[in-house]
This record gives sequence, C-alpha cells and structure tokens, in this order.
Amino acid sequence: MTDMSHGGRLAARALKAAGVDCIFTLSGGHVMGIYDGCLDEGIDVVDVRHEQAAVHAADAWARLNPGKVGVAVLTAGPGVTDGVTGVANAWRANSPIVVIGGQGPFDNLRRGSLQEMDHVSLMRPISKWSDACYETSRIAEYIELAVRNALAGVPGPSFLEIPIDVLHGPVDLDAVAMPTFRDYRVAGCAPAGLIDEAVDLIAASERPMIMAGTSLKWSEGGQALVDFIDSTGIPCYVNGMGRGQVPWDNPQFFIRTRRKALDGADLVVLAGTLLDFRMKYGGSIPPDAKIVQLDLDETLIGQNRSADVGLVGNLGANFAAIAERAAQRGLDIDHSSYRDELRTAEDELEAGVASQLNSDEVPIDPQRLCREIADAITDDMIVIGDGGDIVAQASKVVRVPRNGLWMDPGPLGTLGVGMPFALAAQKAHPDKRVVIIYGDGSFGLNGFEYDTAVRFGLPIVGVVGNDAAWGQMMRPQAMIYGEDRLVATELNTTRYDQVVEALGGHGEFVTEPDQIGPAIQRALDSGKPALVNVVMRTDKGGPKGSTYV
Repeated sequence: MTDMSHGGRLAARALKAAGVDCIFTLSGGHVMGIYDGCLDEGIDVVDVRHEQAAVHAADAWARLNPGKVGVAVLTAGPGVTDGVTGVANAWRANSPIVVIGGQGPFDNLRRGSLQEMDHVSLMRPISKWSDACYETSRIAEYIELAVRNALAGVPGPSFLEIPIDVLHGPVDLDAVAMPTFRDYRVAGCAPAGLIDEAVDLIAASERPMIMAGTSLKWSEGGQALVDFIDSTGIPCYVNGMGRGQVPWDNPQFFIRTRRKALDGADLVVLAGTLLDFRMKYGGSIPPDAKIVQLDLDETLIGQNRSADVGLVGNLGANFAAIAERAAQRGLDIDHSSYRDELRTAEDELEAGVASQLNSDEVPIDPQRLCREIADAITDDMIVIGDGGDIVAQASKVVRVPRNGLWMDPGPLGTLGVGMPFALAAQKAHPDKRVVIIYGDGSFGLNGFEYDTAVRFGLPIVGVVGNDAAWGQMMRPQAMIYGEDRLVATELNTTRYDQVVEALGGHGEFVTEPDQIGPAIQRALDSGKPALVNVVMRTDKGGPKGSTYV
C-alpha cells in the first residue's frame, strides 16, 4: 500500500520528527505545501505580518527550547530577502534556526520565474549551512542536514531552498526512509591536562572574575557555573545570553562593578564571552592578566587576544571538571574576600542611582521608568528588551526572573525583535506572562505584530519608553556636532498605545511617574495584547552613546 502525497507533507513529517511543534511564516504560494503538511502533523502555523518577524520568532523559539531548532518558512524573492535581517541576528547570537525558503520552479531555473533569485548565495555568508533540494524524495534528508548543521558545534542558522515544483511534487511517503534526528549538541569537555592548568591559574589568582556569555546558555551550563562560583567565591558578571544563567540574588553575581573588576583583574575567566566590541577586543582586560577561555569551538579560543588556557567543549561540563579536579587535588579555592570588596563597591554604586530610580520628575526620568518596570516583574515572567538606551538602562535595574528568562537581540543589535520574540515566548509558554521593554524607535519596526498577537490571543504586554527620539544616536550626535545640528534622530511623541488599541489590543498613555505601575497592572489584567506608552525625558546631551568601533 502506498501513501501518495506531495513534498510539503514530507517536509512537515520531517520537521515533526525533528521535534518541531510550531513554525512561523507569512503566507506565500511557493511554500503553501508545507502549511498543508503541518495540518496533518499537528504543527502550529503562526503567520505574522513581516517575514523579518517570522525569523526573529524562530530565533526566540530556539532560545526557549534547548536542543531544538526554531523554524521560519518564507516565500521566494522578497519573502526571503525580508528575512535576511532575522537570519543575520540569529547568526551573531548563535541561535539554531532553520529557514526554509521557496523558489520558482526548478524546471524554469535561471529563466526568470516569479520572485526567482539566488537565495542560497544570499544566505551563505550569514548562515552555517545554505543549500537547495531539487528532488522531492530527498526533502526529509535535506531537512535533517539543515537541523544537524544548526545545532552541532557552535549553533547558528541553516537555510534550505526548495523550488515550488519540488515542494509540491508527488511522493510516496511510505517509500521514503525518514532520517534519524538525534541530539547534536556539544557534550564533551577539555583534556585533563588543560583542566589542571586552569585549576592552577584559578588557585593562584588574587583578583579573579568570570565573564559569562552566549555559549554558556547554549551549553545549558548555568547550574554548573553557579555550583563553581558558590564553591570558590569568584565574582561573576554576564553579558548577552548569559543573563539569567546566574540568579540575581547569588552572592557572587554582580551588575554595576564590571569595569572596576576588569581594571583590577589578575585572572579573567571567559565563559562563552567573545572578546568583541563589548570587551574592547580584549583591551578591557589588563595586559598582565591571565585568561582562561571556555567555548564550544577551538576557533573561538584566542580571538583578538590570546588565552593562557583554552577549554573547548560543553561549558557546564568544563566547569564541573574544574571543580572536581580542584577537589581531587585538595585545593581550597576561596576568593570570597575579594568578592566582598566588590560587593561594597556595588552597593555604593546602587545607592548612587537611588535618586533617579525614585525620581518624581516630569517628564519621567528613564531610570524611574525602569524601576517601575522592575517592580512589576515577577519570577515567572519572560522579559524582552527591544531598544537602545532604555534596554541598556533596564538591564541594570530589571532582575532576570528566577523561573523566566531575559531575551534581547544580541551582539548584532537588531532593533525590532520585541514583538516577534514575544510571539514565540507566549506561544511556547502560555502559562507565563511576557513583557517587552521598548524604545519608541524600536517599536516602529515590528509594532504591527500586535495584530498577530491579537489574532492568536497572546496577551503580551509592552512598555514603551517614549522620548520622541533615537536617543542612543541623539546624544553622541549632539555632543559631536551640537544640539542645534540634530538630524535624523528626532521622532514625534506618537500615541503608540492608540495604534495597539486600533489593532484590537489594550492601550495606556502615561505622563506621570506615579501612574506607571498602575498602568502596567491594568495592562496585565486586561487579558489582551497591551501597550503602556510612557512619555519620558528626552536627553539630548550627556556622556553616554553607542559604540561602533
């Protein structure tokens, strides 16, 4: 007996075998066969209003579901090109996503069919794997290749193009052997000799610190790191997707004293943190300080500055191995006195911003807004940062929920991820509340995805810090050229809350600081996708700005 069908059903069957429960897309004729297959396989199809949002949502889905890929399905031509920014963001964030793109008929390849272009070459520089399938019976095989490449080693995006006649071509599903999908993630740790060298440096140091980042998250190594710092007292800082890997109330966790710790460090343990612009390409570490670097791939060790010891493998496994080896050697590593010294400095810096956090100023002080948001966050929420200054400020005030998550774009700095990330988060965790911290500029990029949230009944709450400006650009522009020469950095005090109301959601407009908290609570209680639009102070001058070099 045969089960004759089409390639779209085979693609959906392969996605289901890979553990895919949901795909993100914008309707397109080149890829409709996959939608049809998803109906048979019980895969949810979430259709958005822009393909960039579909890819961002797939990115967030991967971050929320360890060991699985996020999937976006894009129609040919402008559908794929609209998704490029989302793929690039996932590339820099190491998010394992699979993007399936349509294509004109293979029979008419290079003849100029509707929306035909070379998608594979376009995606190759920003993906781990980019290829095309030209045989219907091999679709599942190619999907396994895409999933394998996305998850193995350092995770990242895969792109698979399937022409329309291949995708909709006839296939006997019973005659196709489904490939085996397995756990492709890095599990091993570094050799014992290198572990011993790392132990030696850690034991000999007087002012060590840990910088934990993205690869720690993809290693699911947070608990191993916590166990390690609890046993050694080493101060720990995080960036990127390292946020949330160490609970905010852990005695070894610090936020405000990173520069002080780096300036005085004699040992820096880089746990999945690249020496990129955020670390001044290694220049933020003193020249005579030792470096122990842990990451998922050998090519990441020693980039921009040499490491004294490089530990390749699963970061959690390597931290556990360091702790075990130190115990075997009878070493009592205790850096708690240095930790306490930094805690005193941390508390002083915290006290220094208290007046801003509690300011009654009108227009509203951005720090007061951040504090009000922090007060509204509970331990089960998922918090998403989508903006420039407001997110940078909020990251020092809003604590990562204990049972939730913090997500932001990552090192590419892509604005507009807020609602797409939130769609995936609320879909993946319907039992949790999802809150977006917006800049008013970033809201304009994918704010129309509130329509998607309304259609799918996803009660996401956004809070916009509205300073009527691209603030992170305005300040350096004013400092360099003068406040009378501002250009392309000023916006209107737009009623974004009314936009959300028009789309079927709940809106709040706030101009007084004591109304922020009640407005956020009303938004949470509304049961609808909601936006709290907060008018805050516009800062045209000042020392803060963006880093481009």
